[in-house]
Amino acid sequence: MGKEECKTMLDALNKTTACYRHLVIALGSTSDSQNLREELKKTRKKAQELAVANRTKLTTLLKDKSISKDDRVEYERLWVLFSSSMELLEVDMKRSLELGQDFPLKVPTRHLIQTGMTGATTTVAARAMSVQNMKYDADANIDTADLKDLETEIVQVGKMREEMEMKVQVAPWAVEAKQERGAELKSTVSVGNSSVGVISICEEEPKDGEDGESGIMKIFAGILFGVVLLIAGILGYLVINLS
Repeated sequence: MGKEECKTMLDALNKTTACYRHLVIALGSTSDSQNLREELKKTRKKAQELAVANRTKLTTLLKDKSISKDDRVEYERLWVLFSSSMELLEVDMKRSLELGQDFPLKVPTRHLIQTGMTGATTTVAARAMSVQNMKYDADANIDTADLKDLETEIVQVGKMREEMEMKVQVAPWAVEAKQERGAELKSTVSVGNSSVGVISICEEEPKDGEDGESGIMKIFAGILFGVVLLIAGILGYLVINLS
């Protein structure tokens, strides 16, 4: 039960941090808005709550000297995954702070960037909150008022990571992975539709004739590149002689 509970809690943290990263990408873009800033704040708070719960649970288990060797190995593996998730969360929080300072909504100092993303980000935030609908109740100046809280929380997350390293001595390089190297690249990954975009990486078998067409295209590209180099050389020679 302890291992399954830890895995469930860690999955929830990873899901929330992934949603937070997805929201941070929209900062400063044409999808940026007051609602996005509130979604970022709520998702960030949720991630920190899950981080504290994960730290407490895993620390207690790893300090228990009565657990078996196999269980300890599994908990150490989960601890390394948890540490990595915390590191990514801290990086994204710092990125959110920088973008929030560069792109204030109330008194714009820069034009929003045309990133190609359109629509709201409510669906992504709702996934992180595990709710169907997001409710907004923040003040109109959340884009600047929340930055001070964010600075404080970044310091807190940094201290939490330092305390984690002090309380639990787990060397990441000593933990063996359960999957072969590159296993995640070989598997089919498909992320559901979201309001800010769709990510889909699929492994497909090559169709008949694709290999031949690909070879022809490579040959054509090589010939074209050679012609361009030849023309550039001729033009360079003429410029030198004429000058």
